Amino acid sequence: MKASSLSFFAAVIAVLVGMSWGIAMAISQDHSAMPAHAHLNLLGWVSLFLFGIFYRLHPSLEVTRTALMQVCIWIIGTVSLTIGVAMLHAGNKGGEPFAGIGSFVLLGDMLLFGWLVVRYERRDIMRDVAIMVPAE
Repeated sequence: MKASSLSFFAAVIAVLVGMSWGIAMAISQDHSAMPAHAHLNLLGWVSLFLFGIFYRLHPSLEVTRTALMQVCIWIIGTVSLTIGVAMLHAGNKGGEPFAGIGSFVLLGDMLLFGWLVVRYERRDIMRDVAIMVPAE
């Protein structure tokens, strides 16, 4: 599976869960889980969709194991953080490890994504410069 395809698929699942959760909160008029709902929508829907766009724009990168691993780690971190934040806002202190671990997993994974971006963008720039420089 390509990293972009997994990103897009997971993003759609996240937004459907997030929207359903938002509707359930509105019906019940209990918005105590709103911070967890917001984390799911931002990290799950928005971030994953943006990763998918980046990977789709870089076809040689999106088929690498590292790119696929980056997306999988992001999904795991997002689920962990969302569950932890939801538990905390429900008054369950047992959510702290989930939120904490999820936060650090996501930070590390964003560092990995940043490294991939810099590495592949620099490679593309160097390739473009090599094409523009006339041979002697």
